[in-house]
Amino acid sequence: MSGLVVVCGAGGGLGQAVTADLTSRGDRVIAVGRPHWERGEGASGAPGNGTVRLGSDLTNPSSVEDLWTQIDALGTPTGLVNLVGGYIVGSVAHTSDEDYRRALALNLDSAWWSCRAAASRMAEAGGGAIVNVASRAAVQGGAGAAAYAVAKAAVVRLSEVLADELRPSRVRVNAILPSIIDTDANRSSMPAAVMAKAVAPEAIARVISFLLGADSWPVSGACIPVYGWA
Repeated sequence: MSGLVVVCGAGGGLGQAVTADLTSRGDRVIAVGRPHWERGEGASGAPGNGTVRLGSDLTNPSSVEDLWTQIDALGTPTGLVNLVGGYIVGSVAHTSDEDYRRALALNLDSAWWSCRAAASRMAEAGGGAIVNVASRAAVQGGAGAAAYAVAKAAVVRLSEVLADELRPSRVRVNAILPSIIDTDANRSSMPAAVMAKAVAPEAIARVISFLLGADSWPVSGACIPVYGWA
């Protein structure tokens, strides 16, 4: 059965792959990117694929509130995917206050505000599924990217807590743990990385689609590694 899925962070390589995979399965997608991206080329999505593009500052609770007012006019989502994030380099001793706050805003706050908005709506509707993107660094240290690892670890705990809170309402919440994803942006920013072991965004998108779908109904509160052979 097709649903209405909100994909936050839809402008990146993984976001585009998730949107494409969901629409190929018959879902309608509300693709959320940075402010004003909905005015860009192809803003209404590919013809006939049911995609609507919206822009929002997902690190700002007021902007997220406004976003969900727009979403309410389009229907009640059955799924939410939180893909927003940013890799911040620095040890605990050498991470600036600004970078620390930026890491939390991008990687934790964005998921928190969107989950909070979706939770009450899905609970009232009697069901739904949320997938948060954490990171391998959340469960395996993350030396050299301390603030990023801490923020992603908090996303894991957010997912676990929310799964417990929403279980009576039949809303499932899971997290996935990518390592390096083989996107154009990562190839450009990490020229020394061994991309032969990186996972294609399309492969991760299929895992996300599964976690949103009816066949994964027994799975909630899970944190699933998706780093392949790396």
